[in-house]
Amino acid sequence: MFRRSISFCITRFYCQGIAQPLRSRKPKSQSVKAQHFIDFKRIKALGGSGGDGCISFLHLWSNEFAGPDGGDGGHGGHVVLKASMDVKDLTHVLSILKAEPGERGSNKDCNGKNADHFIVNVPIGTVVKNERGKVIADLSEEGLMFVAARGGAGGKGNHFFISDTMQAPEICEYGAKGEQLEYSIELRSMAHIGMIGFPNAGKSTLLRAISRARPKVAPYPFTTLKPHLGMIQYDDYEQIAVADLPGLIPDSHKNKGLGIQFLKHAERCSGLLFVIDVSNENPCDHLDTLKYELSQFSDELIQRPQLIVANKIDIPGAFDNVKILKDSTDIPVIPVSAKIGTNLSELLQEIRRMYDKNK
Repeated sequence: MFRRSISFCITRFYCQGIAQPLRSRKPKSQSVKAQHFIDFKRIKALGGSGGDGCISFLHLWSNEFAGPDGGDGGHGGHVVLKASMDVKDLTHVLSILKAEPGERGSNKDCNGKNADHFIVNVPIGTVVKNERGKVIADLSEEGLMFVAARGGAGGKGNHFFISDTMQAPEICEYGAKGEQLEYSIELRSMAHIGMIGFPNAGKSTLLRAISRARPKVAPYPFTTLKPHLGMIQYDDYEQIAVADLPGLIPDSHKNKGLGIQFLKHAERCSGLLFVIDVSNENPCDHLDTLKYELSQFSDELIQRPQLIVANKIDIPGAFDNVKILKDSTDIPVIPVSAKIGTNLSELLQEIRRMYDKNK
């Protein structure tokens, strides 16, 4: 009878044309260090300085062309941000990006070498803002580049200043200083699905259960301070990115707790997964608080596709709260236990339906 029911469920899912989630056979990393997702950074771009010109005089016996032979300095390198599919977040981007300076000129009319440009790959969809918060670059396509800081021009050597009235100039130019500018860079899109919930609602445990991500799990509030990303794989080769976001508390839109920083993480997710701890009293109040905070931050954010996960149903008395939660909202409610693994397959199917509907 048990085998027959499993066969019936599989047949029903495939008849509806719904892709099946795959369980990863690759073991999770045993590394102690957990990798979090970085979607915002402030950077300082320093262009390379130009090389100095050279003052030199060539002394050769019976050579009418001997004289000033100081070469020009090389140009400094630019700092360039380039959109690339090879990177997914801003973890590798340093806070200070500095290009190399150009080489100084030398005698015998030898010009200094121009410095190579310092090119930093950033994910496609990176938005660059200046110090005033104005968007000045949107790297929305593969290969698009933005010059964050220009390198300085190389200085001229004394050979450049030869004229009819000045046959032996003893002057040269210093290389120009490179630009020094500050920016904030952020990703327009972070994940397909973002988990929204109060601290200790079980978001990190749920992400561990449905993906290979390894966020820290602990019983105290605000265990998760930075977002973690996990990938759900399906048998049609589709992958859905799910983000475990830091916990939200009342008055977050007034910058309490992690505040605006948290809400900006949520703004970069296409769909929202409300994770509610139904073992607590009044889970409906938790849901109303979450929706209110999102609506106060952005009217557009609260209109995105939503799904409710009623977590911790393994605790006695939690099922009564699940029924109350279903009666109080029109949003689909999926009761699960992330710790034990109860009903996770149905949750993954609902995530895929929401993804396909709003793709």
